Amino acid sequence: PSKKKPCIKAAKEHSIPEDLNKVLENKVVETASGLYYVNVSVVEMMCLDGADGEGIVSKSVSSRSDLIPGVYEGGLKIWECTFDLIDYFSKAEIQFTNKTVLDLGCGAGLLGIVALKGKAEKVHFQDYNSTVIDEITLPNVVANCIKEGSKMGRGDDGKSSEPPPKRPKKAGCSPNALPKCRFFSGEWTEVSQLLLSSNKPFSKYDVILTSETIYNPDYYGALHDTLAQLLDKNGCVYLASKAYYFGVGGGIHLFEKFVEERNVFRTSIVKIIDKGLQRYIMEMAFKDSS
Repeated sequence: PSKKKPCIKAAKEHSIPEDLNKVLENKVVETASGLYYVNVSVVEMMCLDGADGEGIVSKSVSSRSDLIPGVYEGGLKIWECTFDLIDYFSKAEIQFTNKTVLDLGCGAGLLGIVALKGKAEKVHFQDYNSTVIDEITLPNVVANCIKEGSKMGRGDDGKSSEPPPKRPKKAGCSPNALPKCRFFSGEWTEVSQLLLSSNKPFSKYDVILTSETIYNPDYYGALHDTLAQLLDKNGCVYLASKAYYFGVGGGIHLFEKFVEERNVFRTSIVKIIDKGLQRYIMEMAFKDSS
């Protein structure tokens, strides 16, 4: 029998519900790195009886795996490189003002939310799984927009901390920021096709953010082509990754070699995090960009 081709998950745009409070119904909201996000364990409990249309929660629990290729691609979990990238944006003073931004393989959507808080003009979020967009990403974006007025503590260490008085107040979001956002689920090439062939006006992205998406070398072609199709000619990609993903075989050096061979992008490692397994932040831009 011939090998089954991997299932290509069709692309779909998710609309923002009118009743924003309903989006956060039955959700427990926590904070980390000054951002609101919904507690995933609570979402998983709600979805365990198959309440999510894709059944990814029960499949993930029964297989005891954070990744089931072609079925569930890890979006329910916030992976550590996400926080590396957030930290890098802050220290390197990366500007998002008036930029169009794509959070690719967004999961919780924290990278896109940071761009939204940084006054980006548009922020689009993409994840492989529609359950992740509906139950995690969208609620997180809404939480950061409607809870911004309340006092934010830092949930990482359980202590609430006021920012030092001399530091400029961080830009916030408001419900008015929501129309700047669009949400998509589906496989990368399908999503880029949807965007490029849509009758809605679409401009390529100034910045594409992606974290822990290069774990599987089988996806490198699709990821590379998506970046090449959706990035503005003078745009920039910020990619965070571990040195190596055990069990799946991908990693930063393998992806760097793959990109080099394609000869479309230039890459540079802008930060190495040496705690535990080495982690990297890579910047990518078109070779012929200014």
